[in-house]
Order: sequence, then C-alpha cells, then structure tokens
Amino acid sequence: MRGFESRPDLMYYVYALKSRTNGDLYIGFTTDLKERFMLHNNKKVRSTKAYVPWKLVYYEAYFDKFDATKREKKLKMHRVKEDLKIQIENSIK
Repeated sequence: MRGFESRPDLMYYVYALKSRTNGDLYIGFTTDLKERFMLHNNKKVRSTKAYVPWKLVYYEAYFDKFDATKREKKLKMHRVKEDLKIQIENSIK
C-alpha cells in the first residue's frame, strides 16, 4: 500500500499560506485544515511562528494520503511553487 495508510473517513489537504509579515508562501499538509490554520496563526508551528499572521490562499483536498503527500512535496519544489504563486496571484496580493 505504498507505505501510507489512508482512512476512508478522512480528507487530506495540501495548502498554501501567505505570510502577511514578509510575504513568504508556506506549503503544508494536514487532515484538519481549519485546526492547522489556527495553529499556524497562534504560533504553535515552529517553522512558521516567526511570520504570523498567515492568510490561507490555496488548498487541495484528497481522499488518498499518498496522493496528498506526493502533491505537497511537488509544490515545495521551487519551480512548481513559483508556478503556484502565478496561478493564485490575485489571492496572494
């Protein structure tokens, strides 16, 4: 099963946040998008706490965990991340 256990009762989300502090784009993965977004803005995520507040600018939902984590890794690649910025340009202004 490719090393990932998907659960039929969960959705898997890949998301992009934009820092309102420095304009950086952060790509992440979660099963609870609302809760994870709250954790980012409440400085509970070590890698993003210095750049709060964050704005949710993009997300994708998947039924399969493997597909979601594969997409997250791809979006974190510099060239793909730059393409995503262009795709959601109006959202991240």
